Amino acid sequence: MKRVAVLQSNYIPWKGYFDLIHSVDEFVWYDDVQYTKHDWRNRNRIKTPRGVRWLTIPCQAHGKPRIDQVRIADPRWAEKHWRILTENYADAPFFARYRDDLEALYFGQRWEILAELNRTFIKKICRDYLGITTHFLDSADFELHGSRQERLLDLLEQVGAEVYLTGLAALAYIDGQEFQRRGIEVEWMSQDGYPAYPQLHGDFAHQVSILDLLFQVGERAPWYIWGWRDGTAIG
Repeated sequence: MKRVAVLQSNYIPWKGYFDLIHSVDEFVWYDDVQYTKHDWRNRNRIKTPRGVRWLTIPCQAHGKPRIDQVRIADPRWAEKHWRILTENYADAPFFARYRDDLEALYFGQRWEILAELNRTFIKKICRDYLGITTHFLDSADFELHGSRQERLLDLLEQVGAEVYLTGLAALAYIDGQEFQRRGIEVEWMSQDGYPAYPQLHGDFAHQVSILDLLFQVGERAPWYIWGWRDGTAIG
């Protein structure tokens, strides 16, 4: 059965985001919806000696723009973020493995559209660091109408989804009976129980960027995301 997930693009998301992508056949960027401030679209967290810290991309979001319309306000953000990452992870066991690649990603072009940046980073991490082969689609390429749930159902029908995989937060707005009537099964993905891994800077924190996991465990990262659940060897 064809499994599909639909989600907004985020900035260097946490491991659970990649767990969802890995668990489906197709992942649809849902960026033609309203941008929300103080959310995960333009920021994420890392570990530092002074505790968990936000990395935030400054954005122009006047009025009520769609996510895929939001522009980055200050090009100096990349230099700042890269400096902070280097300062706090230079001593991590696998930072050197990703350093040149990520530096080229941050500075290889001048990023102007937030969603383009987010998608590029996520695809890079999926393909080159985690071995995820899920196919990506863009909701803006489809004709969607109606309420929040109606748009989602239209999208799922048009991509041929048989199973819609989503997080438990969607319980607040999804009508399971309507999905069933349309012939789409809903599966709820719990993102609890992830094993801890060696981590710098004090008490362990799960809700940090995937970069933290990569810098700490390198190529073993997939085990800490989904391998532990599948019963595969840690490697």
